[in-house]
Amino acid sequence: MTQSLSAFQEAFAQALQLGAAHDSAVAALAAQPGFAVYRNTVTKGCVDALVANYPAVARLVGDEWFRVSAAVFIGQSPPRCPMLVDYGATFPDFLATFAPAAELPYLPDVALLDRFWTEAHIASDQTPVAAAAIAKVELHELGRTVLRPHASARWKWFADQPIFSLWRCNREDANTDALRTLVWRGEGALLVRPDATVEAIELSAGGCAFIDACGAGAQLASASLAALDVEHDIDLSALMAQLLQVGAFGEMHR
Repeated sequence: MTQSLSAFQEAFAQALQLGAAHDSAVAALAAQPGFAVYRNTVTKGCVDALVANYPAVARLVGDEWFRVSAAVFIGQSPPRCPMLVDYGATFPDFLATFAPAAELPYLPDVALLDRFWTEAHIASDQTPVAAAAIAKVELHELGRTVLRPHASARWKWFADQPIFSLWRCNREDANTDALRTLVWRGEGALLVRPDATVEAIELSAGGCAFIDACGAGAQLASASLAALDVEHDIDLSALMAQLLQVGAFGEMHR
């Protein structure tokens, strides 16, 4: 590919996405009435990709509101690669500063869990650490063992709002009855894809602190202390069983 062809293609892509054409040849094409059809097709494709990548957000705000906000986002952050399955990484940040979303303070974090789902879905494959492997570790060595989170694992603690419940109800079941009885409290979430399917579980503050420490390379003894520091009555055995069952860990080092 010559440089001139590359420059023409870049200018053409910018005209499709942004409507601006600084290249004279592209400007002549963009001036034709039919060019708007292609621009609309590109925009619609990007909006449809965001609807697919952020289904919980789309359900929460409704299709019309979502598509209008998506069009604004696309104007500011057009795709940088042809794989639209990964498009919209900064959409949660956009919603945090988008004035019409100010009355929905939970929306950026719900969007973040939608994004976590996408990242878990497209992450590298990795065989999860099995509970049987942990069972073989001698008790006196267990505290020194390091468990690294799975390559697909994404997690966060949301201190003030039931983000996981809001996300799950709107993404998975759309259970409006559950939303009506929702308790407004902090929640944590873990999303991971140990095999072919993305798994999502709620985590307590201590559970998030535990996997935070594991992600930083801490030994299990230190990770346990980190969990107890924020949640004094946490059941560490139950937490470990839950994390192993869902395939939260991808590496074990002793």
